[in-house]
Amino acid sequence: MPEVPAVPDASPPGPDLDPGLEARVAAALADDGELARAMPAFEPRAGQRRMAAAAARVLEAGGVLLAEAGTGTGKTLAYLVPAILSGQRVLVSTGTKNLQDQIFYKDLPDLRNALGVDFRATYMKGRGNYLCLHRFATACAEAAGTLLPLADRSVIRQIAEWADQTETGDRAEIEDLPDNLAVWNDIAATSENCIGTECPAYQECFVTRMRQRAAESDVVIVNHHLLCADAAVRQSAYGEVIPACGVAVIDEAHQLEDVATQYFGIAVSNHRLDELYHDGRRFVAGDAAPAIDLEEASVRELLDLLDGVRNDAHLFFGALAPAAAAGERKRVTADTLSGVAEPGRRLGRRLGDLAAAASRLAAPSGSTDLAALGRRADELRTELAFLLAAADAAYVYFVERRGRGLFLRAAPIDVSSIIRELLLERMESTILTSATLTVDASFSYLRGRLGIAGATELRLPSEFDYREQAILYLPRAMPAPNNPRFTEAVTREVTALLRITSGRAFVLFTSYANLRDVHARLDPTLPYPLLVQGNSPRSVLLREFRATPNAVLLATSSFWQGVDVAGDALSCVVIDKLPFASPGDPLTAARMEQIQADGGNPFSDYQVPLAILTLLQGLGRLLRHRTDRGVLALLDPRLRTKGYGRRFLDSLPPAPVTRDLASVTRFFDPATRGPRS
Repeated sequence: MPEVPAVPDASPPGPDLDPGLEARVAAALADDGELARAMPAFEPRAGQRRMAAAAARVLEAGGVLLAEAGTGTGKTLAYLVPAILSGQRVLVSTGTKNLQDQIFYKDLPDLRNALGVDFRATYMKGRGNYLCLHRFATACAEAAGTLLPLADRSVIRQIAEWADQTETGDRAEIEDLPDNLAVWNDIAATSENCIGTECPAYQECFVTRMRQRAAESDVVIVNHHLLCADAAVRQSAYGEVIPACGVAVIDEAHQLEDVATQYFGIAVSNHRLDELYHDGRRFVAGDAAPAIDLEEASVRELLDLLDGVRNDAHLFFGALAPAAAAGERKRVTADTLSGVAEPGRRLGRRLGDLAAAASRLAAPSGSTDLAALGRRADELRTELAFLLAAADAAYVYFVERRGRGLFLRAAPIDVSSIIRELLLERMESTILTSATLTVDASFSYLRGRLGIAGATELRLPSEFDYREQAILYLPRAMPAPNNPRFTEAVTREVTALLRITSGRAFVLFTSYANLRDVHARLDPTLPYPLLVQGNSPRSVLLREFRATPNAVLLATSSFWQGVDVAGDALSCVVIDKLPFASPGDPLTAARMEQIQADGGNPFSDYQVPLAILTLLQGLGRLLRHRTDRGVLALLDPRLRTKGYGRRFLDSLPPAPVTRDLASVTRFFDPATRGPRS
């Protein structure tokens, strides 16, 4: 990928700009600099130096830097070194927990030692990862009684032993705690359940202590989910945890739009109503309830209202259920919601009555829990009314079913102004980086989606030698993806490739339907362990893939990015189809309609660029180290048969292209390795 900076990125500093930081960064990254002397694995890289220099300039002068740094550039150190040497408080937001872990547990300690700079760093996760001491006290009271099942009481005892020792309250410290443990939802420090500074455990609260550590730190490590969740509740006294920072680094910035869309939307679900009901019962009539000084008539009033909320919620979601099939999202309007409007209004009135009663009784009883219950009920009432009206043209409304959860949602169609106002404009300097930010050698698509006006732009090619490390296989003859014989042909090609590579492959699909079809067709005599998404949690599948020789993973969208398997364990990445977002998806359809209304072309301006970035992320799973080698296989014939295919081909890594499986075989044959024409 050629370097195409939109503005000169190597010009000398102007007369009013202190050159000190850029010079210090250059010295640290020099062949004989601090990093080379202190870090045995450090490799000086030209691209890394150019990005670090650009980061240093934007940290001193302010503004926005867009830096596309191909895989192997070393972009993490390229922004961490100038960030640390600048002496400013820096917020680093990543797209994945893995990168958070790498930065906090490996990169920052290495840099503290190499640079000789004394700085403090804090690793921040979302509130739901931390134990709420106040709610845990209630759970312990219930465990001492008879309200909890025996298995749950055992878990509470396990957590109690840990709670007496932990410094952070982070559930990740309990290694054998299941990810989907329902008990944790009742004791987590979520913002919805938080009662803020009035909480009797506020000073000891793990979230309070995390916030205090972050406020005293020079580098604050978060992820995009916490970044957006925090920005979404910044006006609430109960939500904000990230301290004010003047500098932000958004790594894996290609994910920011999707995460922001999630957190700046509105959703009411049967799960939220169930949690409200169960929490209310605990506060009013549970083993911890005697702490609330309420007359019997008031207790009865609240219990009746809670029962009414539960019953009305069952009626409402029962009426809503036919609108959404499992795993699908269906767009709705005020007209299509007319059938559930009346049960929805009844539920809203009941929530309003509960909010009024809880607020009225909270003051004389002195119960902060009861006050929080009233606040939650009123928020649900307000949000439900907004969703049922479906009247705000800035949102798309849809119903979604996930497992046992049924959600009525509103998502912002365009988050560019939200990102600009609540994230970018709050910073003096912002660095947005990823291996995939440009389409057609331009940042225009990303700038439009994220609301970025003026910015310095820098494109750096991958440090990997794709001509030697990879081969790109495009089959000669494949039926169109909408042809009934397509998955049969995919199975044939996958089988042939797996025999050449001895397994060691990711086979990535654009849909579960294609995954299931190909899985069913694969020859059961293939001597390679098959791992299939859906059979185990993502983290378990990835761990098994790394540990199992010759393994093959069949997966969909969640494995297209944020997955790192270096070495011989992964030598083949197969992608069945170009990853176009479905125009039937409510959010995709609404964004395409908006582009059309604004005079653009929805397909070429939105669907193709988004698919190109997604495809490059998927292909990026193959080479993660200079010694990695392997085959990239794209089985979609539209790369050659459609006019837009050229845009995809022009975006692909510069690996040699073949349509012949024999060439793939020769690539893996040690006897035939050598420079290829």
